[in-house]
Amino acid sequence: MNHAAAFSAAFLPTRYPEPDRMPGNAGWVIVRGNGVYIAAGTPPTILFSGNPEKTCTILRSQYLGHRNDVPLYAVETGPDSPVAGCTFHANIRELHGILPDDELALAAFAVRIIDFDRTTRFCGQCGAPTRQSGIERAKCCDACGMITYPRTSPAIIVLIRKGDKVLLARSPRFPPDMYSIIAGFVEACETLEEAVRREVREEVGLEVTNIRYLASEPWPFPNSLMLGFVADYAGGGITIDNNEIVAAGWFGREDLPTLPSPLSISRALIDRWIADK
Repeated sequence: MNHAAAFSAAFLPTRYPEPDRMPGNAGWVIVRGNGVYIAAGTPPTILFSGNPEKTCTILRSQYLGHRNDVPLYAVETGPDSPVAGCTFHANIRELHGILPDDELALAAFAVRIIDFDRTTRFCGQCGAPTRQSGIERAKCCDACGMITYPRTSPAIIVLIRKGDKVLLARSPRFPPDMYSIIAGFVEACETLEEAVRREVREEVGLEVTNIRYLASEPWPFPNSLMLGFVADYAGGGITIDNNEIVAAGWFGREDLPTLPSPLSISRALIDRWIADK
């Protein structure tokens, strides 16, 4: 399955060692909390140039990578430091269709890496201050030698088929009337296939077979790697857990409910099934 993951930053290669300081030709993204600032234009942009200290108060900065020969950085500003002429967007997902695709991925990447820097200022093993590695994306503790990398949490998402229907379920966190497919995090010492079976069994009480991998997608909310599968119904009746899932049912192509945004791998898996008659 060819899936153009909206939040993949593979277009932004890193060059190490990273520069000692932000070069004068650098581009940068202004992060605040879990959102970014956007400058008006046609199209709007999150990329700024020049000296960021003349635009906002910088709490921290992180090297992101190079686009062509231009190094790109994320800089974080505080909530009391507005950026003149710019609009703040707290929800990165709402920028889909507003920003070019590469800038949407860059915005999510910048927020994630700033969060990594913010939450790893001290060593998780001994509590001493950490420093930027400079030769890889990591934080180093000189006191005990521990190296900390950005966290990536694997999660499975699976489309379950039964004849010419698929299982769609509704989470209490979804907008009204929206349904999607089953997903959940992989537990320690668990294979991906075991995670698929367990999540399906726990959330809707079904058994599945013929589990096959299709595609993956980085989902930086906050740090998941979604691994997409398709599987066939093998037995059981739908029994929802009333925790992660509040409703579920079998749907045909002609009676589908409201589906997730095309931004997500869940919708990509559903759309593939719709097209594959």
